[in-house]
Amino acid sequence: MAKHRSSLPQLDDRLFLTDGGIETTLIFLDGLDLPYFAAFHLLQTPEGEAALRKYFATYAALASRLGTGLVLESPTWRSNPDWATKLGYSPEALAEANRKAIGLMEEVRAEVEGPDTPVVISGCVGPRGDGYIPTTIMSDKEAAEYHREQVEAFAGTAADMVSAITMNYVEEAIGVTRAAQSAGMPVAVSFVVETDGKLATGQTLQSAVETVEEATSGYPSYYMINCAHPSHFDHVLSGGQWTQRIRGVRANASRKSHAELDEATELDSGDPAEFGSDYADLKSRLSQLNVMGGCCGTDHRHIDQIASKCLPLFATS
Repeated sequence: MAKHRSSLPQLDDRLFLTDGGIETTLIFLDGLDLPYFAAFHLLQTPEGEAALRKYFATYAALASRLGTGLVLESPTWRSNPDWATKLGYSPEALAEANRKAIGLMEEVRAEVEGPDTPVVISGCVGPRGDGYIPTTIMSDKEAAEYHREQVEAFAGTAADMVSAITMNYVEEAIGVTRAAQSAGMPVAVSFVVETDGKLATGQTLQSAVETVEEATSGYPSYYMINCAHPSHFDHVLSGGQWTQRIRGVRANASRKSHAELDEATELDSGDPAEFGSDYADLKSRLSQLNVMGGCCGTDHRHIDQIASKCLPLFATS
């Protein structure tokens, strides 16, 4: 049965938090091994599953304490065929891993969901190739076919929506959107930008959003920006109808470029308090912004600061 976009509670005006940088937290703070940054691979062992449960429970407890909404983004950023093949998954095992990841999100949701804490489960769809560099360029049709099985796996679960996270070229974003539309799933599209606020292809963020809008008849429920520091993109958000479609931000803690982050051997967590203030500034630019979380280098401290700085803005809006 199709899941209607209009039923997503984060399309209202209240604050919805997400988690932080799951992979960097698990690797640098929890000391876990994540081959290919594949958090979903932890579901293969009881110990790994417990680590994921603890990770998400931390953010669920935060949202419950603060009385905010919560978007639980499944740990499936790498669970598509190319990356899973590197880890030895068959197509059947991969589909089961995607379903199991949503099952874990259901269990976390059941612990905290209530009138003051609505919880949305999102099936995370990551890029086929590298998250920073568009090494494998597909056409939008190829991308739709490539991501179809993962999206359909989510459609058969309790997932309320899917999210195309860290899209670095527009054809793949269109492809995931079309796969979601075919499966009757709401979708959020999140672009990653470089320090100049543009996609790695050189396309502007405005052009990327408008291209997806035109190609899909405006199907995405909303757009997001992730895996870049706010200072990398705040200057491109000055007005225009397209900015009204941006509802979510999951920024990096570090001001470093992607090339610098790739070479880093230590985690750059930045300044959580400053990070929260950056989000308050973004909220002043983006009136629809209400889905807020983190990406690389962020953890529960950053999300707590986001809520501290931004909750008052919602109370008075």
